[in-house]
Amino acid sequence: MKIQFAILVTLLYSGIVLAQNSFKKAVYQSAGDSLQYRIQYPLNYDKTKQYPLILFLHGAGERGSDNQSQLTHGASVFTNTGNRNAFPAIVIFPQCPKDSYWANVDVDRSTYPIGITFHPENKPTPHLKMAAELVNSFIEDEKIDTSRVYVAGLSMGGMGTYEIVQRNPDTFAAAIAICGAGSTESVKDYALKTPFWVIHGADDNVVKPTYSLQMAEAMLDAGAKPRVSIYEHANHNSWDSAFAEPDFLQWLFSHTKAN
Repeated sequence: MKIQFAILVTLLYSGIVLAQNSFKKAVYQSAGDSLQYRIQYPLNYDKTKQYPLILFLHGAGERGSDNQSQLTHGASVFTNTGNRNAFPAIVIFPQCPKDSYWANVDVDRSTYPIGITFHPENKPTPHLKMAAELVNSFIEDEKIDTSRVYVAGLSMGGMGTYEIVQRNPDTFAAAIAICGAGSTESVKDYALKTPFWVIHGADDNVVKPTYSLQMAEAMLDAGAKPRVSIYEHANHNSWDSAFAEPDFLQWLFSHTKAN
């Protein structure tokens, strides 16, 4: 058992080191504030070409100021050499500070699963706003294929995924929201524009799986056809099952948006 644990730790550490070497540190400045992020360019990057862009939003546990923790979950999907060859793209992992949140929500952690109240009528949080601005900066610089801009996120980042699409309904070609939640009020405004893959664990004791089901139901009511995956025995770490899906990236890249 100790040997197995040591191997697991070694593999995890190796994956984090690989991600840190592949994803370069950068900072986006905006109106006196800043957003730290990591960026990975395609293998054999050609500045004369336009590539797809993927924005990945981490969970609450990876918040901070080290510009590193946000790579903990998901980065290995994008550093995998096979995936990089099959799906060349610019991949961005921004980091949300400890005192902020991607979505504009009130979170009640006095009980579990947590209670969540959304405020879609309010302005976006500063760091979600900057994440959207960062994506737009690549669009304005004509560095990316604007028909293939994608977003994915887990937990707090899943909430941010719903909200960034809600606030930018004409930007993203597809989105994956893992163990997240969102406001159903505005779903009709983007459901037919951005295909969603909604993912959750049935045993999630942090964010209720019914939040994801409510978002999927709202999409269906709006005439959209979301892909929905509920993992029978997964708790809050349903991202492990999501990242193990053989077509995780293929599903994203199968979608393009008309310009």
